Amino acid sequence: MQLAKLILLKHKFFSLLFFFIFASLLLQAQDNSPYSRYGLGNQFPRSNIVGRGMGGVSAAYVGTYLGYAAIVDQNNVIKDSAAFTEVTSVNFNNPASFASFQANLEQRSKKVSSGRVILDVGVSFGSRTLTEPNTPNSFTSGDAIFSHVYIGIPIRRNWGLAFGLRPLTSISYDIVKTERLFNSTGGNIDSAATQFTGSGGTFLPTIGTGFGTNNLSVGFNVGYLFGKKEITTRRAFINDSVTYAASNHTTNTSFGNVFFNAGVQYKIELNSRSILRLGLSGNWKQTLNGSQNSLRQTYVRNSAGEELQVDSVLLQVGVDGEVIYPASYTAGFMFDNAAGDKTRGWSLGADYVTDRWEDYRFYGAKDLVQNSWEVRVGTQLHPVKRPTNYGQAVSYRFGGFFGSDYMNVGNKLPLFGLSFGVGLPLFSHTQAARSQYSVLNFALEYSKRGNDQNKIREDMFRLSLGLNFTDLWFGKRKYD
Repeated sequence: MQLAKLILLKHKFFSLLFFFIFASLLLQAQDNSPYSRYGLGNQFPRSNIVGRGMGGVSAAYVGTYLGYAAIVDQNNVIKDSAAFTEVTSVNFNNPASFASFQANLEQRSKKVSSGRVILDVGVSFGSRTLTEPNTPNSFTSGDAIFSHVYIGIPIRRNWGLAFGLRPLTSISYDIVKTERLFNSTGGNIDSAATQFTGSGGTFLPTIGTGFGTNNLSVGFNVGYLFGKKEITTRRAFINDSVTYAASNHTTNTSFGNVFFNAGVQYKIELNSRSILRLGLSGNWKQTLNGSQNSLRQTYVRNSAGEELQVDSVLLQVGVDGEVIYPASYTAGFMFDNAAGDKTRGWSLGADYVTDRWEDYRFYGAKDLVQNSWEVRVGTQLHPVKRPTNYGQAVSYRFGGFFGSDYMNVGNKLPLFGLSFGVGLPLFSHTQAARSQYSVLNFALEYSKRGNDQNKIREDMFRLSLGLNFTDLWFGKRKYD
């Protein structure tokens, strides 16, 4: 009977995993951001949903959460609970945190008797408003994006493994410019409409491990960073009496290579309830191999709207080149104060992030990018150990960040943002699920890029939804 219940729980774990993966992959970005034309596009948040609620801090965070394997009655009143403070999310930004995954040891042999496996998956929904400063002109677009999916597995005490997939950047814009064209002597040519479009982005599947002692841990990820960047410029004359062929300049580049990043964390026990963690993570400059196709042509459209080539000026296929991906470093601390039976615990942390985008090259070209920096600050209020109602079992998170973006289009782009998040535990009605713990994490972020000194200011609201599901696996049973 116990074996049947165990198999049922494992099926539930994989059902949740495949549901979120399938739903996430159906999401398609519909964003429109002119700044994504430069570099490798707009950067996605680097932390999971828990970290986003705290301003994005991640360097010293291990994903620790005060969880409950709780039993509730039909009225959702807690009638039995077992509080535990374990890692219940995957901090993929610093692989040293993988060493903190829970592994339970047998009392006599000291061998691993069970381990808490973690599913961490998320999706995001955003609304971006573009504003031309000192004018009433504005434009709003929305998107829905896959955020991440990661699985964390403890191997033994102070040694864990995690693997998954996340997007790094996104390119998405569609801009139309109407203007009057003149020749070199100032003579009138005609009116023309130019459409600038771009699409693509980068993704990073990784597998990594973290290991160490009770105080010091190190870790590394290995993955394959891949992506594409397609830039198109179309121009057509606006004329009621004469038909001109339009022009199309398209450059489509795909790239990828093996990618590495690493991290270290150090824990200092200040007293019986307080811990200070220090963290450092990042990647060094790495080279991606590219293949580029270029097309320069004139065309007309048929009645169905399809492009029919009139003349090809240039066609290049499979041109090899390199994309230099810059180094990035994150350093920070996290101060944790444990919860009591009737009092909340809390965490407070901060990160400093710098990206060396001045080293970036795309087929030898630098682009309008610069070195960037960012300061992130966040805090979390943990639940009490012995909650008597649901509200006492909810976590609350607050955070913010400020800095300078890596794009430099005329003027530097200042960054500013605020965030709020909650962790809502999902309790079970059955004793069979006592070892499980599930929580829905929500994060609401507001960010502003640019100000009145920039050509365009961006204001963005992002709502992120994450699922963390954990269960004790690999348990050895003497009786069934």
